[in-house]
Amino acid sequence: MKKIFLMILACSGILCAMAQDNIIKQRTISVSGSAQMEIVPDEIYVQVDLREYNKRNGDKVDLESIRNNFLVACKNLGLAESDVSVQSYQGSDGSYWWTKKNKKQDPDLKASIVYQVKLSSVEKMNELADKLDDEATQNFSITKVSHSKIEELKKQLKIAAVKAAKDKAIYLSEAIGEKIGQALAINDPAEISIYPQPIYANTMVKAEAYNDSAAVPALNVDFKKIKLQFEANVIFSLQ
Repeated sequence: MKKIFLMILACSGILCAMAQDNIIKQRTISVSGSAQMEIVPDEIYVQVDLREYNKRNGDKVDLESIRNNFLVACKNLGLAESDVSVQSYQGSDGSYWWTKKNKKQDPDLKASIVYQVKLSSVEKMNELADKLDDEATQNFSITKVSHSKIEELKKQLKIAAVKAAKDKAIYLSEAIGEKIGQALAINDPAEISIYPQPIYANTMVKAEAYNDSAAVPALNVDFKKIKLQFEANVIFSLQ
């Protein structure tokens, strides 16, 4: 049995050596190709923190009223139910259930709720901000941006990166009087993308023009574009 095992190891070593030798003798060209594009985000995720508050006369505006008004505002903007989701409930100790149970004993206890809203544009975001209860809104911030067709765009760029590698292999091999053969290896293109850190900016600028009678129109400030980039490495045989 030991002899058979040693024979198998010896054969395996010979086969590996032969395979490596064939690879070394194989004439190849290894190239990289890249493809990129810039897209304007059409998915803007906003976090909205709402909290109970007291009016000037001392009356409390409860969370249920604040929540209902917020959801009505979202509906009036044409948002679907799937575009609005609850991130968390919070009371004085972080427990909404505890708050709901004990706020009758403590009228000053404030409860809050955090929503995530998906919007399609800066304009929609402005409209939502205009409809919010200023007293109830504790935070209005953008958590991330994306694009509704991001996966399809990535697929297109991967294909384009591989094609770019092939084009490079063709002109490089022709430079030395060679031609490429079949592809021996294609790696999954690596993503080198830049998703901008979103900053809410809707700047209105009015300034005097050269003739002192006209005003510069308001700037329509949008998000910085998402830059998608993929790089592929491909090995071709040389004929």
